[in-house]
Amino acid sequence: MGRRVRGIRRELRSPVTLLLVAACVVSGVWAALVLTPDQDVEAFGQQISVGVQPPAATVSGPPRIVQIGNTSLDVPDVTIYGPIRPQLSIGPVTRNETAGSALASLADGDSPTEALSAIVAGFERWFGTATLILVAVVLGVCGLVGSLRVLATLRSTARRSGAGARPAVIARRLSRTLTLSTITALAVSLVVWGACGLLAVAGAQELRSARSLTDLTGAHHVTPSPVGPTVSGVRGVVVGDSRVARLGGTPAPGASPEDVACARSTDSLARQLGAAIGDDVLNLACSGARITAGLRAPQQTGGVAVPPQIGRLKQVEDPAFVVVAVGPNDLNWTDLIGYCYAVADCADNFTAGEFGYRLAAFDRDYADLLADLATLPSRPRVVVVTSYDVLRPDARCSTVRGPVQYPGLTPEEIQLLADRNAELNGVLTAGAARYGFDVVAPPLTPLCEPSPDGLGPDLQSLDDRYPFHPTGVGELRLAIPVVDRIGLPPAAAPPPG
Repeated sequence: MGRRVRGIRRELRSPVTLLLVAACVVSGVWAALVLTPDQDVEAFGQQISVGVQPPAATVSGPPRIVQIGNTSLDVPDVTIYGPIRPQLSIGPVTRNETAGSALASLADGDSPTEALSAIVAGFERWFGTATLILVAVVLGVCGLVGSLRVLATLRSTARRSGAGARPAVIARRLSRTLTLSTITALAVSLVVWGACGLLAVAGAQELRSARSLTDLTGAHHVTPSPVGPTVSGVRGVVVGDSRVARLGGTPAPGASPEDVACARSTDSLARQLGAAIGDDVLNLACSGARITAGLRAPQQTGGVAVPPQIGRLKQVEDPAFVVVAVGPNDLNWTDLIGYCYAVADCADNFTAGEFGYRLAAFDRDYADLLADLATLPSRPRVVVVTSYDVLRPDARCSTVRGPVQYPGLTPEEIQLLADRNAELNGVLTAGAARYGFDVVAPPLTPLCEPSPDGLGPDLQSLDDRYPFHPTGVGELRLAIPVVDRIGLPPAAAPPPG
């Protein structure tokens, strides 16, 4: 018995076993970190993947939150020792009702218990899967090393004895040694892995004190600075793109170079609203404007550098309302429509993925715009105008057929465009609801449909200079629900009774 114990101790101290244990620990932990898939959970109304960061040659580091398609953010003031450093992958962020409720809970300072429980459960699943991968890798390494030791022993014995020894005898002699070294390597690897897990859990305990997303990732919002002279004497402001600038209308008398470059017309939404309420409404909308180049940053158009619309808006003294029309330009909607006209079937995976990417980017930019509007000092009433469908799937007219050199639009393609427009409107509506802003859907009659009152089409057709943009009649129809939301001033309101 004493001889057997001494043999075990000798084997545990042998260089081969020590190297095997070190190799198993390193390869097993590395494989567990790299090969274990992230675990999907639902938290804060979002689909979140729970995993760990790639291995790094550092003793410690912070947890990380990755927003797909955007950026990665280290969680400040939290340090995880060891190789297991949690990482949450989120996005593209969806602003749905559940997400809104979760974000509101965080804003109110409530502890997101359910969300944290879901994330913890996801990490536990990840750790369990990673442990199985580590065990498989350690056993594989031990099996490989054991096979090499058997071959080396056979060759060494053959050289010493001349005739060699029977492999079965040698295998029996080595079996106890190989079993012992395998158990040792597996046990040490599991102990190291368990210690790494405990270090990760201990470090992550600091996350339980987080009461908001700001606590997790820090705060970052840079709003455009005020631009231009102070403007007074206007009741409201319209910001946005060519749909409310009224591309294709008659330029206003005495229009400035900026007004001309932005295609601001005499029958723009701002003019229509001003006429309805009997007060001045400032038109800052500009054709071609996007959130990132037009509303929150300067825009180059028609040889004119147009300042950010939000920067100009901040110079307006106490506006009662702000009307916002954004979205199609941010998604490059024109090229999506053109592609559907040009090919026999535009419902391919590539363009579907491209649209999803653009919508996610717009979602992030739109969140910044909403934050700008929510922090205006006068707290004006904000009305967000959604996008509209230009055709119905059963439409039959020259606009559906398109230019003769192209296949035109099929009912399925028109429905596809309508579905994507609905996704855009879903983002617009959910974001506005988060801040309590009003939403108006333009009551515009699609092309190929008769005018309900004989006033003419609401949208310009392919035969017009600016297809799919509102006509003067369409702009007037759009103004009606906006006026309903912002309300008439007391002097302009009809008498009771």
